[in-house]
Amino acid sequence: MRAPAASTRAVLPGYPLPLGVKLDRNGAQFSLFSRNATGVTLVLFSPDNGPLEDIAFDPRRNRTGDIWHIWVEGIREGQLYGYRVDGPYEPSRGHRFNRNKLLLDPYARSVSGNFKWNLSDARGFDTSSPVQDLSFSTVDSAPGAPKCVVVNTDFDWYDQQPGTSMRDTVIYELHVKGYTVHPSSGVTHPGTFRGLADRIPYLKELGVSAVELMPIQEFDEEENVNVNPLTGEKLKNFWGYSTISFFAPRGRFSSTGRTGEQYQEFKEMVYDFHKAGIEVILDIVFNHTAEGDHLGPTMCFRGIDNSVYYILEEHRRFYKNLTGCGNTFNCNHPLVRDFILDCLRYWVIEMRVDGFRFDLASILGRDQEGNIQADPPLLERIAEDPILRNAKIIAEAWDAGGAYQVGNFPGRWAEWNGKFRDDVRRFWRGEAGSAGRFATRLMGSRDLYFGKESPLHSINFITCHDGFTLNDLVSFAGKHNIENGEDNRDGENYNQSMNFGIEGPGATPLIERLRERQIKNLLTTLFVSQGVPMLLAGDEFRRTQRGNNNAYCQDNEISWVNWEDPARHPGISRFTRLIIRFRRDNPPLRRGDFFTGDTAHGFAAPDVSWHGVRPGEPDWSQDSLFTACLLCGAYALTESGRPGSDIYMAFNASLYGRMTILPQAPSGGRWHVVVDTSKPSPHDISEPGSEPPITEDRYHVQRLSAVVLVAR
Repeated sequence: MRAPAASTRAVLPGYPLPLGVKLDRNGAQFSLFSRNATGVTLVLFSPDNGPLEDIAFDPRRNRTGDIWHIWVEGIREGQLYGYRVDGPYEPSRGHRFNRNKLLLDPYARSVSGNFKWNLSDARGFDTSSPVQDLSFSTVDSAPGAPKCVVVNTDFDWYDQQPGTSMRDTVIYELHVKGYTVHPSSGVTHPGTFRGLADRIPYLKELGVSAVELMPIQEFDEEENVNVNPLTGEKLKNFWGYSTISFFAPRGRFSSTGRTGEQYQEFKEMVYDFHKAGIEVILDIVFNHTAEGDHLGPTMCFRGIDNSVYYILEEHRRFYKNLTGCGNTFNCNHPLVRDFILDCLRYWVIEMRVDGFRFDLASILGRDQEGNIQADPPLLERIAEDPILRNAKIIAEAWDAGGAYQVGNFPGRWAEWNGKFRDDVRRFWRGEAGSAGRFATRLMGSRDLYFGKESPLHSINFITCHDGFTLNDLVSFAGKHNIENGEDNRDGENYNQSMNFGIEGPGATPLIERLRERQIKNLLTTLFVSQGVPMLLAGDEFRRTQRGNNNAYCQDNEISWVNWEDPARHPGISRFTRLIIRFRRDNPPLRRGDFFTGDTAHGFAAPDVSWHGVRPGEPDWSQDSLFTACLLCGAYALTESGRPGSDIYMAFNASLYGRMTILPQAPSGGRWHVVVDTSKPSPHDISEPGSEPPITEDRYHVQRLSAVVLVAR
């Protein structure tokens, strides 16, 4: 790589804050934290990725405390840059400075994606040395390294964000590229932020209120070294749970360009979602970074101040791996806490996102030695931060270090309720002793969230990106991950799935009908349960991953949404749309407090009552696979201030039909059938206002089916 020219630009000391880059009319200020560095150099690049200028920081003029800062004349939007940071290379003390490695600004708003990155030279040590990372690399990583991009932050925002309450929220989890990249999607810019925006009318009609985007912060899709043993295809990091740059929207998700245009295109996508009344939630990965273990590349934090940004073992050469990904971000170091809060505020203020789902969020509650804290300061700061106060905050309440904290996140945190997923699957699989736990999950998991006095802390889900799709949950008894190149060792082994007698596709018509019924049972359970429902993209039309329950590396038709599927499964599509609408139209399904089973407010009936095949006689025995409940609508008012409708729900996971005597509706109304999953479409769910009445005092709940009645 040719040497950079001597700089002729005017420079000034600048100011330590804000961190990152701030443009003005005549240039830009650059600011970088590093406590243990001995020198910092700003490197500017030409648009063709070639070196342009090196600008060294004078420690006497360009440093305040631990912040290195400088103002540089003539910097404009689109300028490529990076840093070289000097300091001790002493792995045994936790220091891995190497000025030969080009580093990303942790606060960069965009990262160049206009060329294929080559990170083979990014390791800070001599890869041919027998002592590995104890050696020192003199190879310049800049030619193949990604560069930071200076962006113009101006944007004319729509005035109003949706501000959907948690009780009215329906989350739809999707992958930006995978949602529209399939040729069947029909969008103008497949696989991009703009392509996703083209699908807003579909999402609006489906009835979801928020999209939860799998990681869109910059990552290296080529970091996966595995090969598909069946096709020879090199596998990728498709999901993106390996962040390189936390402030930067992914360049390869942009249709307009990859040298800063992704920043504006992401904003345009959020703008379009908000205009449609749909919120945007980001899946964000603060538990680890893409730099991996002690043999990983030096791209950012490792070369800026390794001992501050990561949790290290007692022998400081090695990293504590509580994430399963090689390193653990030092989230409760005061400076790293500030970085995380700055990042979250940026996405809320500048990018107008509406909330976050925190991957392996238990890491955020570990101290600098990796121990679980009793009162984690970072979790409290996020919950109480005034800028983030209206943002939805959702924890994946576990990590790879053994922590499982579902029900234990403090304050206003919501959680992915893994126990809801497991107990609902167990019940519908017909496992003994599951009826009581199923009923608890149906009512909002009071055993987990009683101290918070609201079921809205529970994010209910049956499937998510990690595991089987809903179709595969009822079609495969075991995982089929051989194409991931890991000899089928990866992915969850205990899936609580069932195939109804034949593994995968090619089932008989009878088995296909049973699978479709089971899908409707699971969808019904999800959307009539107290809490906040989350649906995996494509589950509403039986998207399959061919039995792969860990498709993190499959950037192909295994992971892509096939938009021919809705036409193949119109009954499931219709069912999903109508069950979401039923939830929206009936406030007893969206309470913000727990049912008590007691009478209150002068009403004659309790807010919830439990039943079996006879009214008031629930069966909680070990062998029971039938339960029913009645929700009294008087306890939940509609938007017009009138009492909601009484709702009766029966769930039969047994292999025998049950003639069930119906309890009397507290309102005195007649029962009408909304859902009967045993019936074929379109009789399985009724359009609003067209629910057929029941003329007797009993109803036959077929085997392996769910029934929902409403009193009119």
